[in-house]
Amino acid sequence: MKQATTEFDVIVVGAGHAGVEAALVCARMGLRTLVFNLNLDTVAWMPCNPSIGGPAKGIVVREIDALGGAMAQVADRHLLNIRMLNTGKGPAVWALRSQIDKAGYSRDFANELLGQPNLLLRYGLVEKLLVEHGAVRGVQTYFGEKEFARAVIVTTGTFLRGKIFIGPEEMRAGRMGEISSEGFSTSLEQLGFRLERFKTGTPARIQKSSIDFDQMEVQHTSETPLAFSFRSIPRVVSEEEAVYVTRTNARTHEVIRDNLSLSPLYGERKLIHSIGPRYCPSIEDKVLKFSGRDSHQLFIEPEGKNHPEYYVGGLSTSLPFAAQEKMIHSIQGLEHAQIVRPAYAIEYDYVVPDQLFPTMQSKKVEGLFFAGQINGSSGYEEAAAQGLVAGMNAVLQLQGKNQWVPSRSESYIGVLIDDLVTRGTDEPYRLLTSRAEYRLLLRHDNAHLRLTPRAFELGFVSQAFFQRVDSLKTEMTDQLNRLSTLAVSPSEELNALLLSRGTTTISRNVRFLDLLKRPQLGYEDLERFDPSPIGDNEVRVGVQIEVQYEGYIQREIGQIQQMAKMDAMRIPGDMDFSGVANLATEARQKLDRIRPLSVGQASRIPGITPADMANLIFALRNQNHN
Repeated sequence: MKQATTEFDVIVVGAGHAGVEAALVCARMGLRTLVFNLNLDTVAWMPCNPSIGGPAKGIVVREIDALGGAMAQVADRHLLNIRMLNTGKGPAVWALRSQIDKAGYSRDFANELLGQPNLLLRYGLVEKLLVEHGAVRGVQTYFGEKEFARAVIVTTGTFLRGKIFIGPEEMRAGRMGEISSEGFSTSLEQLGFRLERFKTGTPARIQKSSIDFDQMEVQHTSETPLAFSFRSIPRVVSEEEAVYVTRTNARTHEVIRDNLSLSPLYGERKLIHSIGPRYCPSIEDKVLKFSGRDSHQLFIEPEGKNHPEYYVGGLSTSLPFAAQEKMIHSIQGLEHAQIVRPAYAIEYDYVVPDQLFPTMQSKKVEGLFFAGQINGSSGYEEAAAQGLVAGMNAVLQLQGKNQWVPSRSESYIGVLIDDLVTRGTDEPYRLLTSRAEYRLLLRHDNAHLRLTPRAFELGFVSQAFFQRVDSLKTEMTDQLNRLSTLAVSPSEELNALLLSRGTTTISRNVRFLDLLKRPQLGYEDLERFDPSPIGDNEVRVGVQIEVQYEGYIQREIGQIQQMAKMDAMRIPGDMDFSGVANLATEARQKLDRIRPLSVGQASRIPGITPADMANLIFALRNQNHN
């Protein structure tokens, strides 16, 4: 293969949420990085809801920040509305969710790429991977240009053979208004990759001036200062754009049922055969699957700061335009709403993710990484997390260092990646709090305490940032030690407080920490009895959680220690599973396809039984003994 005059270290295909994180981490680490995108005006674009965060996802954004990624900081600069979710529940499910100025966020990320040394952002439709002797060498574009690199990170989103549907009509597109990539899928198939199809969609956008907001419930931004990034100063959004809530009704559902024959999903001409996301269903799915419900909640959310369009969250559909108008006009507050951009469904190719290592590198081609929606996931936050990990591991590999696999016990990012590469996905994957077995340890408030030391050890965050996080950890430890020795005396004021909170009074001195353990009390209740009140809010929150959930936290730590023993038992990359005695045929086939790196990962493969695990462990121990 002819050498190029200029060779890059890394080529990133696509500049969506996965691509920008991958490109920035590579370039910041000194690697010459080339990024191709089909439209340089839609870098880090939000084709669906212009929102960052949500259950589990808000924690992922904090984890990205802890590892040195950019999403949290850029989001903080473009907040329109931000709230902490689930504050009435336990801290394991607290998460930030925000509305973002879509255009400003995209421009900001484009400027990050354009201003980053070692990084070149270019237009390009990549059609082919260049591979030599089982290793990636570069890419070829639609116009025949060849660019060479030592690693390639593919983050093509929904663009591979993408097809948009509105009613019985269809068009080829990666998303509305942008062309699809038709040749790249063929290149992947020729290299032996298994591709399948998924479906997703987005609601209509409606003109702000045509909405009657007075008929809707309003949700304002938080009055408490908040921020995603540990680097940002938490603030109250001063120029907020409120979110509004309305509902569908019987008339809305009647319109949907009357037009189902024209749906590409349910119509007489069924055009879409792939599966859509269970946790972000179309309104047609909701009406048919929950026929007993007479209404569904909708969120009317801003597209940007002073933007003329609003997003109708919860009303994703692929019905014809005329049906969309009737449906929207049946909803309170939207009786005269004008559609600016219609809702549509999109079907696209994805790479079956069990063909990847947990490092995000392909098992088939050395130096080839995949991240984002091409791996069968769905969501900006999931994409950004995968892009960051793919970029980090491309850096580590090119530096000749061991790659990093985030574990399920240290991050939601680890849960996300392990689920994808070990368990696969039969629908577009959405990260949920319930997917994490150690969720009390993987909280919003401690993301930096968990991950920044690891990122510093690997070289991806500065010493100054690490020291700031380490100081927070030290302060929490010092405060816990101080409160464990601080005695609180009984008093009328204290006992009145205890009675008002529904807990027992005290008649002798007790430790402050023992009072704080009572679930009826928070640190803010007891602060007046602390002679040296804790000033830092993050320290206050962390101390209270550590004290009140100590027993549950210790239980999870014990479970993690047991799993760590299984994860420490490595499986050789060339192990012949056909030689493992008494292994079930199904187990042998799955182990051979997924090639787990450890006994722990093997135990999480669906269909692998305890008997299979016992036989595998016996074979490994016998092999090591020999």
